[in-house]
Amino acid sequence: MPLATLDSPRPAPLDSTPVRQAGGLRRRLGHPSVFLLVILSAQLMVVLDTTIVNVALPSMQRGLHFSSGGLSWVLNAYILTFGGLLLLGARAGDLLGRRRVFLTGIALFCLSSLTGGLAVTAWMLLAARAVQGVGAALAAPTALSLLTSVFPEGPSRVRAIALYTTVSAAGGATGLVAGGLLTDLVSWRWVMFVNVPIGVVVWLIGRVVIAETERRQGHFDLGGALSSTLGMTGIVLGLVEAGSLGWTRPVTLVPLLAGAGLLGLFLHIETSAEEPILPLRLLAHGVRSTANLSRGLVYAGMYGMFFFLSQFLQDVQRYSPLLAGVAFLPMPASVFLASQLTSRVLVRRLPQRVVMMSGMTVSAIGLVVAAATLQVHTPYAGILPALILVGAGSGVSFVSLTSASLHEVEPADAGAASGLINVSQQLGAALGLAVLVTVFGVVTGHVQLGGHLPATAAAVARVQSAVMGGLHDVFGLGLIFTLSALVLVAVIVRRALAPAGAVATEDAGEEVPVLAESA
Repeated sequence: MPLATLDSPRPAPLDSTPVRQAGGLRRRLGHPSVFLLVILSAQLMVVLDTTIVNVALPSMQRGLHFSSGGLSWVLNAYILTFGGLLLLGARAGDLLGRRRVFLTGIALFCLSSLTGGLAVTAWMLLAARAVQGVGAALAAPTALSLLTSVFPEGPSRVRAIALYTTVSAAGGATGLVAGGLLTDLVSWRWVMFVNVPIGVVVWLIGRVVIAETERRQGHFDLGGALSSTLGMTGIVLGLVEAGSLGWTRPVTLVPLLAGAGLLGLFLHIETSAEEPILPLRLLAHGVRSTANLSRGLVYAGMYGMFFFLSQFLQDVQRYSPLLAGVAFLPMPASVFLASQLTSRVLVRRLPQRVVMMSGMTVSAIGLVVAAATLQVHTPYAGILPALILVGAGSGVSFVSLTSASLHEVEPADAGAASGLINVSQQLGAALGLAVLVTVFGVVTGHVQLGGHLPATAAAVARVQSAVMGGLHDVFGLGLIFTLSALVLVAVIVRRALAPAGAVATEDAGEEVPVLAESA
């Protein structure tokens, strides 16, 4: 979430003036705690949707007949539009009014969730997930901006942001359990439907309690936002198709070439745009660029583990969706606990470069454990160490990487730089997952993790051997991603950075927690 919204000009205060028709109700709803509940509910929906579908993936694959490569788009369709349009969403709030953009984002999110739950084809679900990402890109940055505009600097803002951070951190774990519970007890469709009643309530109450902010004069860099998002989508599509059809087929080459061309167009647009969505000068700073690239690489390995291990637990070890969701809880829990330890202790005692490298080393050890020990009949006790190590290592590295991504940023670029943090993790996850899906398809000969097993014991053994070989290779490639991030930090980030974990307020020297990213 863009951290620079903390410094945004303060709009008109929350409007609690009673009206004749519903004065009493408006007064009750106008209490700041109701406003905070609206913002926290919206953030929970956005964060929860990055993980709630993970446990439901095998059921979606069977219900809508996804291929292994196509199944990855259930995640990537959301990640790409959310990450690619996040900066544009923040800019839209500034120019059009944050209340209007926030409510538009929530409405899009609800309608697309309903459409996705009603999907009868794979393409219908993927289109709904893409529109969900658009809604999230509009709602998420404006939600934080609205929160900081209503709560003035001081203890009330600290408490509000602490709750916001807690919801962001807990959303991933909540999504895993909720996804498993809904899929197990009702249907995978309810991982989409569940957003509708929550979103409708948020939209209705939000119309009453949220005051519109003052609009600013400026320009949209719509060309930059669309060319970058479509360019990354083309690259990811080409990589996924390469894994199933080969590198020389038109369906692979055309998206790859188009994606590369669109990314080139994006760079050209940013050099001439009056108000670029991504000032290219931000990329010229070695420490910041290294931190963002490293963040994307770490997320690539972590999302790969989520994607493949959720299918392994259900399709190979026959876990129920609920049990698979509960089995994953140690990972987000260790991310949260490790990030708290890092922000409160480690960054106060160790150079941030050391903290970054230590976290990446722990994540790498977790991926080594996963690649070395995962077998068809591996008990959960053998899987648990990898989950905890990858989660803890990621939590340690994310805090210091966030601070490094904002190192020496000029005030005018603070919004774009903080938005780039989320963009790097979302696009890193999408691109990394595409590469891992491609490798898995090539190594296994396109065996479906959720496919029907052959009739003979020998054939079953061959299929299981191919699947396990593919899983070992993708975890090994995830290890290479993480080690690449470690090498980048070791080579480029040579000097100590300012302490991470807290951002000082301007007034009384209080500390505001660094906001947890949606993971």
